[in-house]
Amino acid sequence: MKPILILFLSCFFTVAVWGQNQLPNTNIDEITDIGKALYRSEMTSWLGTDAFMANFKSLRAKTGGYFSYEKDSMLHCIFYSKDSISKVLCVISFDRNFSSNVSQLDQIERPFTTEEQDYYELRKATQKALLTDTIFKFYENTNPNIVPLIRNGVKSVYVLTGPKSDNVVIIGNDYLLSFNQHNELQGIKKLHKNIIPISYTNSDSASVTMHSHLPETGDYITPTDICTLMLYEKAAKWEQHIVMSKNHVTIWDCKNNRAAALTREAWEKIQKNY
Repeated sequence: MKPILILFLSCFFTVAVWGQNQLPNTNIDEITDIGKALYRSEMTSWLGTDAFMANFKSLRAKTGGYFSYEKDSMLHCIFYSKDSISKVLCVISFDRNFSSNVSQLDQIERPFTTEEQDYYELRKATQKALLTDTIFKFYENTNPNIVPLIRNGVKSVYVLTGPKSDNVVIIGNDYLLSFNQHNELQGIKKLHKNIIPISYTNSDSASVTMHSHLPETGDYITPTDICTLMLYEKAAKWEQHIVMSKNHVTIWDCKNNRAAALTREAWEKIQKNY
């Protein structure tokens, strides 16, 4: 692939991709919905942790961990105790746009709600799996980020790899854990077979970045890809990210947070025309 063409793609993607070449949206829409849900959860955890450190320092010694979840158009970061029977210590909440003027900070010790108990058990089960299952790989200067998600009655946990270093985005080394209704682990799937660090600078970041998927990862962008891109795209000043697979190409529009997919055949035709 010619590098000069990659930089030029942003000029015509809106017409060429979000036009007649685009595949039906069913799969991409579902992937995007899950990816955005993961993003909201992770951003809630990011902002919630910052707010916790700034406002609840007296609770740090008591705290056993945290998880985030969405309810009634609000996003809640729950910090829970180290007790043998854990309980809520404080709740930090945001609206879906993360407007600072509607964030709420509530220091209140209480039992988990039924929904919160599920999220807590999913997180604890995943922490145990990370310590015992050899499918997980760990890399220097990274952290595993646990993102429990309950959607339409389906319980799952995504594990992403987050960087400890500044100015780097990590794609890959991510996992999907499936649970039954009793919060018992049923299976673990490795989503990407490799880890892909992408460095950026604040001054001259590339407007278009890309990575490739092996057949095991699938034809399209993954929800974890979308989550990671949404977390870092503004800081990296990216406009688009391209995911290449054997049969398809997915383009993520970083400015409008939407995805479009086309076949490799259609992609090659666009390449020839431009």
